[in-house]
Amino acid sequence: MNGTTLSGRYELIERVGGGGMALVYKARDTLLNRHVAVKVLRQQYVHDEEFIRRFRREAQSAASLSHPNVVSIYDVGQDEETHFIVMEYIEGSNLNDIIKAQAPLQTAEAVHIATQICDALEHAHANGIIHRDIKPHNILIGKNGRVKVTDFGIARAITTSTITQTGSVIGSVHYFSPEHAKGVTAGEKSDLYSLGIVLYQMLTARLPFIGESPISVALKHLQEPVEEPRAVNPMIPQSVENVILKSLRKRPEERYVSAGEMLRDLETCLAPERRDEPKWTYASDAEDDAEATRVIPAIRGDMKPAGRPGALDGAGSGEASQSASGAPVWRDGSYVDEEEEERRGNPWVKPLVWFGILLVLLGGAWWGVNKVQEIFVIPTVEVPLVEGLPLERAITEIEAAGLVVEDPIVYEYNREVPLDYVISQTKAGEKVKGTMPIRLYVSKGIEMVEMPALVGLTEAEARAALEELGIPDESVQFDADFSDKEGAGGIIEQFPPALQPIDPLDTSVRVVVSRGREETDMPELLGLTAQEAQAMLERAGLELLEKNIVREPAYFEKGRVFKQFPYQPGDPVKPPGEGIMIYISDGLPKEARATTYTVVIGPKEQGAESAVRILVTDAMGERVEAVNQKVSSEQSFTFEVVTSPSKNASIEVFLDDAKLDQYTWTHRQAEESGGSANAPRQEEPEAFEEEPAEPVDGEPGDEEGQSPSDGTEQTVEGL
Repeated sequence: MNGTTLSGRYELIERVGGGGMALVYKARDTLLNRHVAVKVLRQQYVHDEEFIRRFRREAQSAASLSHPNVVSIYDVGQDEETHFIVMEYIEGSNLNDIIKAQAPLQTAEAVHIATQICDALEHAHANGIIHRDIKPHNILIGKNGRVKVTDFGIARAITTSTITQTGSVIGSVHYFSPEHAKGVTAGEKSDLYSLGIVLYQMLTARLPFIGESPISVALKHLQEPVEEPRAVNPMIPQSVENVILKSLRKRPEERYVSAGEMLRDLETCLAPERRDEPKWTYASDAEDDAEATRVIPAIRGDMKPAGRPGALDGAGSGEASQSASGAPVWRDGSYVDEEEEERRGNPWVKPLVWFGILLVLLGGAWWGVNKVQEIFVIPTVEVPLVEGLPLERAITEIEAAGLVVEDPIVYEYNREVPLDYVISQTKAGEKVKGTMPIRLYVSKGIEMVEMPALVGLTEAEARAALEELGIPDESVQFDADFSDKEGAGGIIEQFPPALQPIDPLDTSVRVVVSRGREETDMPELLGLTAQEAQAMLERAGLELLEKNIVREPAYFEKGRVFKQFPYQPGDPVKPPGEGIMIYISDGLPKEARATTYTVVIGPKEQGAESAVRILVTDAMGERVEAVNQKVSSEQSFTFEVVTSPSKNASIEVFLDDAKLDQYTWTHRQAEESGGSANAPRQEEPEAFEEEPAEPVDGEPGDEEGQSPSDGTEQTVEGL
């Protein structure tokens, strides 16, 4: 999809990641001219309406999070059959890559990363959002070291959907909590369990539970104790191991109460006084040991008669007499139990007794099953349709059906459904158990936004701000007016005013753009380039047409304005300024002559320092400073002079602010010189007077100070 533009705004540049559910692209937001990350839903999910609805709802819920350790969600949209989420783009890498390359990490670094993740989870849990898929792949670390947690809400969309995409589960099974593996509701403490595994992996370079299949790993989460981190990496302080052990308890109630409690533990676990604290154990561990099943040895012994034969009724009679207590009596040379003999004489009695006992047991079981069913069997009821009803009436109808409303009720902005009316519900029309909670999505009405402050912005900035709020172009009116305070193009008024709540889809906006001052002073343009002149005129609210920029030869620096017309600097002009023209030098005229002129001069005293200034008056200007420098020895200074048929050049030389000499360079000399000349050297500089001499135009002569026509080099020596 590289090169594709979604919703006319997000231009996909390159694919930077992906998973079982979506692909992630680096993209450019053409409206705000910034890089973003765009997560695009895979094509196999685009036709499951239930998944799409929950996917977008959870992404919108995650967008409500605002935390420095949470990747911001900017937009959720659809372009034909492509569903996408626009997120903050992080320059850096994910924690999984860092673990592969560097684990085990230094303890301080691992704790620092876990602290930032926990801080993000605390913020999310406080806003009613559970991540459900904390793993190193979803932890981004920017180039500045800032940790960012991503994919908030998307994991929940997967677990609540009807899609059975195996890959979306297998990818995270090593970080599942036991309750997640069971398939029961995964709450806030499930995120803390997953964070404990991430911290374990950062410090040991291995996962606590590994198996040949996802099911075997899930069973280990449920049944096997975790190998203590210090047994793998003895460098881990006991206080840090305690944090891991507490977060990885099998039972949720034995873990940290909240992300805030775990965060406070992480923030102090590296304190010197805690590093060697006792190993953490849970109170139930000792009870479990006490209640463990034990083998009890069987009690063995021999049953022997306790007495001896009683008195006989008659000696040698051979018959035993029955004792009053029914004890065995002596008969025919041995003890005989008369009751036993009686039972042997009635063999049907024993089966009849057992049959009676069996009937009693079966009857009791039947009665007990009926009672249990009465207590525990929950009737099935049909969920009433309450969409479009007021919230109070919807709750009444659901409770009347023997059901309960899930807490909390989900509130969403909705333009079509009135405030406090039900937008949608779960299980509508289905038959469910009476204890099944029904989730309601209730309208918060139209989402109002604050009108942005536009005064002082440019028109382009104001349009971008209004478009970002979702205000249609046809609802925005731009007017123009003069302003003495705001330059041309700036916003001077807005309606509605800033910070007023508005409905972005049902509000008319009027913006007044400054045309600048109604009358302005013409700026000084001489010496500027065409672009600089154009910009200066625009700031003054004036207009310069391209056809009014004239380029022609002139005795002026090439590419610079040498004349402005018809308004001179300071003239009052009413914007936009009719017929403003500028003339740009296109170089010297053909008849001009440019000569490289050299003056040799030294300090007043040899070895001392003197200030040298040379002023040139020629066809390019009056008394232009060509040299301003200090010298401590004789030195040559070369500069350019320009002459014309009507303008000779005059060179004035000053030494320590006293005029030392003045030379005249004629146009004819320039034509004959071949493009270079030297000032005459002065043999007796002390004869020069300090009074300034007037420039001399005309032909060269033999007067003192004039250059000889043959161009013989002379040197001006310091005094």
